[in-house]
Amino acid sequence: MNKEMMPIYVGFWPRVLASLIDTAIVALISAPLMYLVYGEMHPQTDVFIIGPMDVIINYLLPFIGVILFWVYKSATPGKMVIKAQIVDAKTGNKPSIKQSVIRYLGYFVSTIPFGLGLMWVGWDKRKQGWHDKLANTVVVKCLK
Repeated sequence: MNKEMMPIYVGFWPRVLASLIDTAIVALISAPLMYLVYGEMHPQTDVFIIGPMDVIINYLLPFIGVILFWVYKSATPGKMVIKAQIVDAKTGNKPSIKQSVIRYLGYFVSTIPFGLGLMWVGWDKRKQGWHDKLANTVVVKCLK
């Protein structure tokens, strides 16, 4: 983010689109893996966690993947499609690992009260959700 230029914050609907793209990618990876491990049992069970591989495939792998994308690319594939990046709110630099972990965990905080923390993006002047505020990040339009 150039200090002479005002950043263009990315709003609610483009971020929803990016999130849908990311969710589809995660599903395309995790569903076949779950089927390989658990077979037909997976889609037919109402158990929250089937076993240890369920935790690895559905929780640990997405966590690691998202953090790596944020640290190395400042964006997930969905944000890349909409030409947006996550940056430190003060410096405009890539988010640190600590910021990335806080931001990821902040999604849970943002989601729990009826998704209010996610919808906050639509009302905030810098288009920050609660997860952005917790991690001190903003999502801006790429000017490259």
